[in-house]
Amino acid sequence: MPRQPEIPSLGRPLRTPIFRNLLIADVVSDIGAFMQSTGAAWLMVSLNAGPMYVALTQTASALPFFVFALPAGAIGDIVDRRKLILYTETWMVCVALVLAVLTIAGLVAPLSLLILTFALSAGDAFETPTWRAVLPEVVSTEDLPAASALNGIEFNFARAIGPGLAGLVIAAAGVGSAFLLNAVSFAGVLFVIARWKRVVHKRTSPPETLTGATVAAIRYVHYSPAIRTLLARSGLVMFFASGLLALLPSLARIVRNSPTAYGLLLGCFGFGAVLGALIMQRARAHWSSEAVVAGGVAIFGVSTMAASALRSLPALSALMIIAGAGWIVFLSLVSVLVLNHTPDWVRARVLAVSTLVFQGAVAGGSATWGAVASRLGVGTTLLYAGAGTVAMTALALFLRLPDTTVDLTSWNHWRLPVVKYSAETPDDDFGPVLVTVEYQVATEQVEEFLKAVRQYRRIRRRDGARRWGIFHDMENGHRYVETFIVASWAEHLRQHERFTKADRETEERVQRCVISEPKMRLLVSVEYVTGSVSLI
Repeated sequence: MPRQPEIPSLGRPLRTPIFRNLLIADVVSDIGAFMQSTGAAWLMVSLNAGPMYVALTQTASALPFFVFALPAGAIGDIVDRRKLILYTETWMVCVALVLAVLTIAGLVAPLSLLILTFALSAGDAFETPTWRAVLPEVVSTEDLPAASALNGIEFNFARAIGPGLAGLVIAAAGVGSAFLLNAVSFAGVLFVIARWKRVVHKRTSPPETLTGATVAAIRYVHYSPAIRTLLARSGLVMFFASGLLALLPSLARIVRNSPTAYGLLLGCFGFGAVLGALIMQRARAHWSSEAVVAGGVAIFGVSTMAASALRSLPALSALMIIAGAGWIVFLSLVSVLVLNHTPDWVRARVLAVSTLVFQGAVAGGSATWGAVASRLGVGTTLLYAGAGTVAMTALALFLRLPDTTVDLTSWNHWRLPVVKYSAETPDDDFGPVLVTVEYQVATEQVEEFLKAVRQYRRIRRRDGARRWGIFHDMENGHRYVETFIVASWAEHLRQHERFTKADRETEERVQRCVISEPKMRLLVSVEYVTGSVSLI
C-alpha cells in the first residue's frame, strides 16, 4: 500500500523564539484589527448610511492595497524590513487613536469614517508585503510550510474572536471603545519588532532604485506564466466572492438589528476558516491543489447563494462556518503556490502584486455588489454573487494551477567579467549593455536548438533584458548568435543572481545541441558612459 505524504508538524516553528513572539503579538494585533473593521461597518450602519456606503467601508479597507501595493513591495525588497515595519505600525497607531477620539466625541460622519479607514489601511498596505516576506527570515526552510499554516490559523482565530468581542464591546461601551482597543493592540508588535536583532544580509549586486525595483516586479510577473495564472485565478474568484463579506453587515441588520449578531456571524466565519486550515492539511495529502481549490471555491459560492435565502441567525451562523472553511482553503493554497513559484530576490514585490490583484478585486467587487444591492436588494445580489463564484470553478479548464514546486535557488553559472571604470560613473548610469552569446550548433540539432534557445526569451526578459533576439550567420551555417540588451551594468550584475536552478533545464537543452563552448561578449554603449571603462 503506498505511503501517504508526511504532514508537517504545525508545532515545530513555535520552538523558534522570534517566530513564537511575533505570532502571539500578531494575534493580539489582528484581533484589534477585526474589532476595528467590525466597528467601522456597524458605525456606518448606525449613521443610517445605505448599502452603498456600507459596502464602501470594505472598499476603503481594500483600495490602499491596490494603490500602494507595488511601491510597498519594492520598498520591502530595498530597505531594512525591520525599520519599515516599525514605521508603518507607528502610523497605524496614530490613525487608530484619531479615529477613536473622534468617534467617542461624536464627530464622525460617513465620509470621515471612510477617509480614516483608508488611512489606517494604507499603513497595513505598506507593511503587508514586507511582513509576509520576513517569514523565511525567522524560520528554517523546512518549517516554512508549517509556519505559513500557523499564520493562517492565527489570522482566522483573530477573525473568529475579534468580531464577537467587538460586538460585546460596542453593545456595552460604544464603537469608540472598540477603536481604542485596536490602537492599544499594536503595542505587542511594536515591542517585539523593536527588540528583534535582524541579520542584515550583504548584497553582492548593486541595490535597486524604487523605480527600477517596481519595473522589475512587473516584468517578472509578466514573463512568469505560473504567477500570471495564479493571479488571474485569484482576481476573478475574489471579485465574485467579495459579495458575501461586503454585504454581511446589511444581512445581519436584516436578520437581527444588533452589533452582536454581526460579530457572531463574522466570528463563525473565522472559526470555520480555522477548521478549514486544519482540514486542508489532510486534503492536500489526498488530492491535487486544483481539486482542493475548486472544492473550496464551490463551497464558498454555494454558501453565498444559501445566505440569500436564510433569515435565521442560528442557520446563518452555521452557514458562515462552512463559508469560512471554503474561503481559507482557496486563499491559503493560492498564497502557498505564489510563494513556491517566487524567488527570494523578488518575493516582497510579487507578494505585493498578488495583494494588489486580490485587494483590487475585493475593492471593485465590493463596490459593484453594493451598487447592485442598492437596486435589487441584498438577497438577490447574494444569489448572483454566489452563482458567479461557483462558475469560477470552470477556470480550471483554461487556467490550470501549477501543482508542483520548482527549485528557485540562485544558479549563477555565468562568467562575470571584471570591469574597471572611474569612480564617478554609477552602476545604474553605466550602460545600456549589449550581451551576445555565440553558439556553434550541429546541423542535425538546429530545430531542437531553436526550440530550446527561444525559451531563453522569457527567462532573459523576466530577469531584466529589454530586448532579445536570435540570429543566424549566413556565412557560417553552424553559427547562431543570441543577443539581449540590459538597461545598465548594475542590472546585468543582478541578472547573474536571478538565474535559477529551475532554468537549468533550458540551459542543458541548449548545451546538448552545440558542438563547442558558447562565447559570451559584453558591449557597453559609450554614449551613456561618463568615465573611462575597460572590460578585462
